[in-house]
Amino acid sequence: MRLDKYLKVSRLIKRRTVANEACNAGRVLVNGKQAKAGTNVKVGDIIEIKFGNNTTKVEVLEVKEHVRKEEVSNMYKYL
Repeated sequence: MRLDKYLKVSRLIKRRTVANEACNAGRVLVNGKQAKAGTNVKVGDIIEIKFGNNTTKVEVLEVKEHVRKEEVSNMYKYL
């Protein structure tokens, strides 16, 4: 699954366009490397998102196309 879509589906970032812009600005790292919006995300990847002074770091546990709001917490875990 594309990185920008994963960020939106997992609700780490609310909108896909915002996720896309964050990736293009170099604020998203996958496994320690800068990632583009089209980067493929798989189980076990470590995603790091920089929001201003804050950094969110998560491990991908599940990759699904459609997820209900209640099931989002199963998709990743905070590190």
